[in-house]
Parts: sequence; structure tokens; C-alpha cells
Amino acid sequence: MPSRDLPPPPPPAHLREWLDETVVRADRARFLSDLSRRGLGPGRLLLLWAVTAVFALGWSFVGMAVMAFESEDPLESLFGTLFGVIGLGVLVPAGFWFACGARRDREVRRLFHAWFEAGRDPVADARLRVPGRSLMWLVGSLLPAAFGLWTAFASAARAEPGSETYGEVASFIGLGMILWIAGLLGLAKAGAHYRWAVRAFRTTPSGAAGAAALVAPVAPAAPGGGPVERPV
Repeated sequence: MPSRDLPPPPPPAHLREWLDETVVRADRARFLSDLSRRGLGPGRLLLLWAVTAVFALGWSFVGMAVMAFESEDPLESLFGTLFGVIGLGVLVPAGFWFACGARRDREVRRLFHAWFEAGRDPVADARLRVPGRSLMWLVGSLLPAAFGLWTAFASAARAEPGSETYGEVASFIGLGMILWIAGLLGLAKAGAHYRWAVRAFRTTPSGAAGAAALVAPVAPAAPGGGPVERPV
């Protein structure tokens, strides 16, 4: 999804003073909910593992190419060249796809933090903790990462000269490392969201009274010394 579909950045502080507070507050809540879904939604987790599956497919072709080149048969070498071309043809677009996704994640994270710091509304902001999504990323990344790490080390440990070729060992180690790295990326995302939630809500007042205290503007002093009432 192109960057133009992302919410706009928050207006500067000196302009927010002239805007309708109810509209700004509603826009902030809506944009934060949308950015949270884009950053930690199930679709992003599925996209991560879709890119991982493409990387694994491309590496499988590279492994078959290496195994084919180990044979002295010219026909096998021809197939090895074909497999290598297919593998590179899959890995290169997957790399661009991954880079675009990482750049978009950075933009989503930047906009999310900018809108969160634009004002505070504890009643609405409490929904941004999304512990269920964070747990989904944690579980959905921990298991594949552990399996990938076990695959990489197990394939290297049980390899014996003459029983397995270098191509087979490299193929399994590479697949395991792909799963492990993808799992680490998911775990890092879940951990970063947890750390942000702990810092952001550590000193935030709770309840409607806290929300009113944070979002209500400071009333200027009246000429007689009393505060000028201003509707929120």
C-alpha cells in the first residue's frame, strides 16, 4: 500500500490552537487506531511470513542449484544453472519487497508516535495498548524462530562426510536461518511495542478525570483575575 494512503502528520502545535478541539481529538483517535492496526495488525504478521516463505522458496532453488553443480553430470549442471537463475529471480524481488515493507513500517511508526505526542486522551489511548496483538506477534514469531534455529543447528550437527552433500547442509542451514531471522524481527516488533506501552502509560492519568485534565486547554485569565470558562 503506497505511503499516500497513510494518515497525514499532525498539524503543528501553533496551528492546533486555532482548530476545533473536538475534531482534532476525533482525528487523533481515528488515525492512531488506523496506524496501530497497520503496524501490529494480523495482516502485517501474515505479510511478514509471506515474505519469509518467498525467501525460503528462493533459497530452496539455490540449494538445488548447489546440489546439481556438485554432480559431474553435464545435464545436472544445466539444471543447476536453471535452478540458480530461478532462485535469484525469486530472492531479488523478495529483497525489494522486504525493503519496501521495512520503509513503510518506519513511516507508520513515525506517524504513530507523532500523533500520540500531539495530545493525550487516556480513555481513548488505553485501546492503543492492544496486548492481544502484541501477544499474537510474540507467539507467532517465537515458535518459528525456535524451529528455524533448531533446524539450522541440527542439520549442521548431524551432517556426516559422505552421507550428505554440502548443498543439502547449506540448504537446510539457510532455511533455518531465514525462519530464525524472520522470527527475530517479529519478536523485536512485539518487544518494541511492549516497551513503548510501558513508557507511554506509566505516568498517564487514568479515568475520565485524567482525560479531561489532559485534553482540556488552559483557560486564560480574565481581566478581573478569574479564569475565563471555555467549552471543551
